[in-house]
Amino acid sequence: MTKLVDVAEATAIRPFHLSTPEAELTDLRRRINATRWPDRETVTDASQGVQLAFLQALARYWATEYDWRKVEAKLNSYPNFLTEIDGLDIHFMHIRSKHENALPLIVTHGWPGSPIEQLKIIDPLTNPTAHGGSASDAFDLVIPSMAGYGFSGKPTTPGWDPARMARAWVELMKRLGYRRFAAQGGDWGGFVTNAMALQAPPELIGIHVNFAGTAPSEVAKALPGPPPAGLSAEELRAYNQMAFLYGHIPTQIMMASHPQTLYGLADSPVALAAWMIDHDVASYGHLAKLFLDGTPYGDLTRDDILDNITLSWLTNTGVSCARLYQEYKGGFFNDFNISVPAAVSVFPEEVYQAPRSWTERAYPNLVHFNALAKGGHFAAWEQPQLFSEEVRAGFRSLRK
Repeated sequence: MTKLVDVAEATAIRPFHLSTPEAELTDLRRRINATRWPDRETVTDASQGVQLAFLQALARYWATEYDWRKVEAKLNSYPNFLTEIDGLDIHFMHIRSKHENALPLIVTHGWPGSPIEQLKIIDPLTNPTAHGGSASDAFDLVIPSMAGYGFSGKPTTPGWDPARMARAWVELMKRLGYRRFAAQGGDWGGFVTNAMALQAPPELIGIHVNFAGTAPSEVAKALPGPPPAGLSAEELRAYNQMAFLYGHIPTQIMMASHPQTLYGLADSPVALAAWMIDHDVASYGHLAKLFLDGTPYGDLTRDDILDNITLSWLTNTGVSCARLYQEYKGGFFNDFNISVPAAVSVFPEEVYQAPRSWTERAYPNLVHFNALAKGGHFAAWEQPQLFSEEVRAGFRSLRK
């Protein structure tokens, strides 16, 4: 009997409320102001990494004007929970639509992310009639923090790769009472979502990804060398994007090799900010302009960027989330054969845009494919309206 009680307690869904001690915010500002800065880069571009003037502008705003309490209140305005799955506490938001027959959807963030990336799509997806959609487009949303990220637990042993998270997400949805649901993801969230589709649990009716991460095996094997013969113009462009990535993902390479060496991410908020910002060339350029001269970056604001960085600082997850790169043993460009119905949205500033020919090969049951006119890697955050419209369109044919 005792064992049954213990299991029930472990699998219980417990409410979660965020309340950050003021002393932690005071210490954060103190550490920002005490930063020992390096010399300025010796070049006039970002080829040596995050530029000094940009990061100093970010730090000034962070220490003097930024208000964490605003996003804390926003997070707490939604239902937040914890539940133990496979020995680890998983945090998630669960927002039910007011509309009948809403489709349950689990949405997974990436690195360097958290559920903060999804805050702007909650209302458009759960309350579509207020955002140009119809009641029949409504979703119940489940938005988890990946293992080692945000408010979820930090693994103490190896093994929490995308496939394990995929199994945990299925268990989470079933634990919430859903017997029919869909999944969405970008970046690492795309890997988790693809893993769910490869596992093909009977409850999963379809997926939507905004980072497909697919390429034929003969193409992926050629990287980073010369492209194989016979590629179309669109395929050659995609190949060149993949080859470019091989030379421009220094932080990801370090996380995949020696994540534990990144002690600065736990000790210095400015080091953490620089690390999280140095994600990809396109988004870096936009973020630099955002902080240096206020040039808009879609719907992203300075506060949005610092919300995500501050969450990582307060939860001390800089290193624990980096370990995912080492946990994953597969390729970053995969020759999938996913039979689950799939929808794919391609944003023009994504780090890699799989062409339709490769996408159809990876997802033979492709129900939606669209190349959009604007948007980049952080699509849900940067273009929430476009993103929400894509998610609605992607699953429309799968509703019953």
